[in-house]
Amino acid sequence: MKKTTMTTPHVTITESAAQDERPLLEIKDLEVSFVTPSGEFKAVTNAHLTIMPGETVAIVGESGSGKSTTALAAIGLLPGSGRVSGGEILLNGEDIAHAPERRMIELRGNTIGMVPQDPMSNLNPVWKIGYQVHETLKANGKPDAPSDVAKVLAEAGLPDAARRAKQYPHEFSGGMRQRALIAIGLSCQPRLLIADEPTSALDVTVQRQILDHLESMTSELGTAVLLITHDLGLAAERADKVVVMYRGNVVESGPSPELLRNPQHPYTKRLVASAPSLASRRIQVAKEQGIESKELLAPAEAVVVEEALAERVLRVENLTKVFKLRSGIGRSTDFTAVDDVSLSVTRGTTTAIVGESGSGKSTVAQMVLSLLRPTSGRIVFDGVDTSTLTTKQLFAFRRRVQPIFQDPYGSLDPMYNIYRTIEEPLRTHRIGDRTSRERKVRELLDQVSLPLSSMQRYPNELSGGQRQRVAIARALALDPEVIICDEAVSALDVLVQAQVLSLLADLQSNLGLTYLFITHDLAVVRQIADYVCVMEKGKLVETGTTDSVFEAPQQDYTKALLNAIPGSRLRLPTEVN
Repeated sequence: MKKTTMTTPHVTITESAAQDERPLLEIKDLEVSFVTPSGEFKAVTNAHLTIMPGETVAIVGESGSGKSTTALAAIGLLPGSGRVSGGEILLNGEDIAHAPERRMIELRGNTIGMVPQDPMSNLNPVWKIGYQVHETLKANGKPDAPSDVAKVLAEAGLPDAARRAKQYPHEFSGGMRQRALIAIGLSCQPRLLIADEPTSALDVTVQRQILDHLESMTSELGTAVLLITHDLGLAAERADKVVVMYRGNVVESGPSPELLRNPQHPYTKRLVASAPSLASRRIQVAKEQGIESKELLAPAEAVVVEEALAERVLRVENLTKVFKLRSGIGRSTDFTAVDDVSLSVTRGTTTAIVGESGSGKSTVAQMVLSLLRPTSGRIVFDGVDTSTLTTKQLFAFRRRVQPIFQDPYGSLDPMYNIYRTIEEPLRTHRIGDRTSRERKVRELLDQVSLPLSSMQRYPNELSGGQRQRVAIARALALDPEVIICDEAVSALDVLVQAQVLSLLADLQSNLGLTYLFITHDLAVVRQIADYVCVMEKGKLVETGTTDSVFEAPQQDYTKALLNAIPGSRLRLPTEVN
């Protein structure tokens, strides 16, 4: 290996290059353009990156930076009017930037695999999961016996894979659907896997399992990985090189440890400062070195509510939810998704519920929102058992308690533009007139860092992170007292994630808002939550203040979750030898 240096208009970059090995993928001066009613615009300008066989390269950047567009150009799947308007995409030396569709079909699957970001819109809802894996294997000339399908699903981390293969996407949790997509992407053992936010919907332990599997493929099969992620900590821990994109341009790239410890471009420095996984690691290091962790956090992230002033706005008492699952014609079995869970939420604080996919945390949230009826137990909001509410009272309750769901594409009406989406709760609850509602929508868009021009756009015209910001704006429209955040920031890049978390903290401080935060991202929990509830297989196994759970976990399961936080293996500049 030798060191080579290349210079961009922004920064000087040092990276490793193999002297005797040809790149598997080389992108040179890539330009991607889209035609819109208002004219043509360039989504990517002069992008460049190199991936060697068996290497993992991560592209990081905020929503709209061009990272996913660059990856889609490499596999020939640009949406709508998108086209490669300049540059080269060299795969094993072959320029495929303008290759015919027939050639791209030959390459997809066996040579280039793809794991897309949104599991709900990328799985066919009327096909069983196993059939969708079977179709991929069949299309690429691979064995397609039931055992092969089950093996592929098991390798992606799905338990009881043979049974799961016979289920439909709607019978899977969000994390399980994402794992099914990963199984499909890996099924033909491609030489290059493009993974677009492959673990954004997964809890940290399964995330580690999947990423460990990708690393195993890299070392054993020589498979290269192009990882698209907004988590810089994850990128730095898992990738050999990191490429940073900003507004369609590559502004910095280089070996992961070097870029993390010595970022040169101002935007990269902001990413390092905003990454929640790195912030969590900094807090851990500070604790070990006797530094007060609050000194490492923004003021809004260090809000502490005194227990003595606490008022329990929400109580969950012995909550249980049992589902009937079909086990054959005329037969069913009971599945206990939530098992005798009790917890309380203090007004003006953030309580996080964490756990693996299928642990029951989202089911608890749906029962709190009165979207699911408990099998037993009760939910008390502001002193009233919600099961006793009349239709009129339930309508008033929904104004006071608002949700932000995990899947922004599934929770937004594709036929509504963004203005109508955010304005709808105001009209439904007969708040204000047309002028005041428009003013409120403008204020909300500004709060979630979306331009006013987005009001007339539709969900399919926005990135995943932008759609989630719209969902957050809609939840804030009614000025609720309690917000149930179900993976509310999982789809956001780290800078916007930091803005939204800061916004939520500011609103909480100013308005006394209460948050029930459902998440698999313990790094975010460390920053925003006052209390943590850990769930495993439907049961509540550990509760406590955030500091007590993170610093002195009592259960092995909690310890495993904490050890799986991305970036936990990194050494930061604040650490001393």
